[in-house]
Amino acid sequence: MLDRTQALAELTAPDSVFAIVDSDRGGGPSGDRSSNHGSGRWREYASAPATLRTVFEGTAAFGTADALVHETGRISYDEQLRLVAHLARHLAEELGVRKGDRVAIAMRNHPEWVLAFWATQVLGAVAVPLNAWWTADELGYALADSGTCVLVADGERAELLAAAEEDVVPTSVRAVLVAHPEGPMRPGMTDLSAALTRWSDPCPLPAAEIAPDDDATIIYTSGTTGRSKGAVGTQRNHTTNLHTIQLLQAVQLARAGVPPEMLTKGMPAFYAAAPDMPRPSALQVYPFFHIAGLVGMYAAAGQGAKLSLMRRWDTERALQLIESEHVTSATMVPTLLRRLLESPARGKYDLSSLLSLGAGGAPVPPDLVDGVGRMSGRAVSPLNGYGTTETTSAVVANSGEEYYAHPDSVGRPVPVVDVAVVDPATGREVARGETGELRFRGPHIARGYWNRPEESASCFPDGWFRTGDLGYVDGDGLVYVVDRLKDVIIRGGENVYSAEVEAVLFEHPAVADVAVVGVPHRELGEEVAAVVETQPGAVVSAAELRGHVARRLAAFKVPTIVRFSERPLPRNAVGKVLKRELREMLTL
Repeated sequence: MLDRTQALAELTAPDSVFAIVDSDRGGGPSGDRSSNHGSGRWREYASAPATLRTVFEGTAAFGTADALVHETGRISYDEQLRLVAHLARHLAEELGVRKGDRVAIAMRNHPEWVLAFWATQVLGAVAVPLNAWWTADELGYALADSGTCVLVADGERAELLAAAEEDVVPTSVRAVLVAHPEGPMRPGMTDLSAALTRWSDPCPLPAAEIAPDDDATIIYTSGTTGRSKGAVGTQRNHTTNLHTIQLLQAVQLARAGVPPEMLTKGMPAFYAAAPDMPRPSALQVYPFFHIAGLVGMYAAAGQGAKLSLMRRWDTERALQLIESEHVTSATMVPTLLRRLLESPARGKYDLSSLLSLGAGGAPVPPDLVDGVGRMSGRAVSPLNGYGTTETTSAVVANSGEEYYAHPDSVGRPVPVVDVAVVDPATGREVARGETGELRFRGPHIARGYWNRPEESASCFPDGWFRTGDLGYVDGDGLVYVVDRLKDVIIRGGENVYSAEVEAVLFEHPAVADVAVVGVPHRELGEEVAAVVETQPGAVVSAAELRGHVARRLAAFKVPTIVRFSERPLPRNAVGKVLKRELREMLTL
């Protein structure tokens, strides 16, 4: 069996669609809007799709195969192509949307979200995914900040904005398209769901000239503190990410025994030529407005996979979909993966179609990786992708046997990304194995923040994105993330990394969820505090949990304060614990 290095070497050879070349695109003149990457060279794919429109045009090859499975039906790739063409023409011809205009999408995981996204991309417009759990004020802020001209919203979001005490929709928004309306159409609104049922005639895609370095998306960061910033992703960012995903899939197949020469034309060509291989079928758990959800959507389209949508999480519904739709891959936040693995209903369903189960968006406790192995006898490959909105999702990945062997590592940098670990105070690179701030460079990295030149310059110095995460790279090249820079607890001069303490607490059978934060201490500066949600019916004391940690970690890392919560820990829409709220609660 090929090892990872051998598989990568064969799959990235010059005659492969995954060939990697050196590029001087890492440099750019000061003020050049298409580049925020400073001087230097990087690596990129020679044959990645030029634009997301190119990717969408390629879906015509998948014909009558299911593209989307949703609550009330299915949409084939042929139908998706027709509906997107009609919607793109409506945006351009009726609403005046032009290349570079911003089109915001605010809804749950409805099929209309997917159609709206592709319609913006075939026009060369900029999609602005908005957090479906935001308040009317937060939605209004992002609409104004991005200069959105058309909003596509579901009925719930449309009603929320209409019911706001003040008019929060800026004047730049000249039309609102509403999917699944919950009330009558108001002036400026169009019933998108009704329009889609009328668009039954064949329709070609409208013409458009789009370049790889044109803006494709503005995705607002999670905003756990202060106002969100819009990270600007280019066409190249997204198509590079898609090509990386397909390369890593090819590496897994090559290591599993598929001859590399069968994979060098790309994953869509491989699946077309290998009818005995199970057709890719993915479960869409992440909300589309999150970078991981968006990537999951276009990754499925890029290889003709069937994508089963979950509008909201329901553990048994997820299990049903895995069985009925023969789901081969599913990725979700760790909290939901734990619910899936520990569900009493799991044994009722046939999950044998699963080839991979992944988690991301928040630190993944190592015991979850072991849980995937126990569930499947290691037949299912665990996955972890580390990245941010600004890195266009995962720039480090771990999977399969290497992840089982190193469940506390996020994996290895993807092939066209450089990683540096630096002293956050000086910006100088630290020695291998030492902890510092993780920084990344390469064609995955967003060009900056929308209309925030100073923050862009600060967060993307010389082309390196500053993640704000602390980590290190070991002697074998594996990357470890130990904490958020701002979340490090400094207790009496000693650094305590919350993720390390959380991982140990998660191993206790009574713990369902946990977060570790620092709270002020008069003498030590900070002390370690843990907020714990217990398993239903479990009884455990603070002393028992402290003793559990003390048997594994140094005494200064043991939580001084253990607070039990009867309610789920506060999390944002993509599963990250809102530690600021916990600190405030603990210091009252």
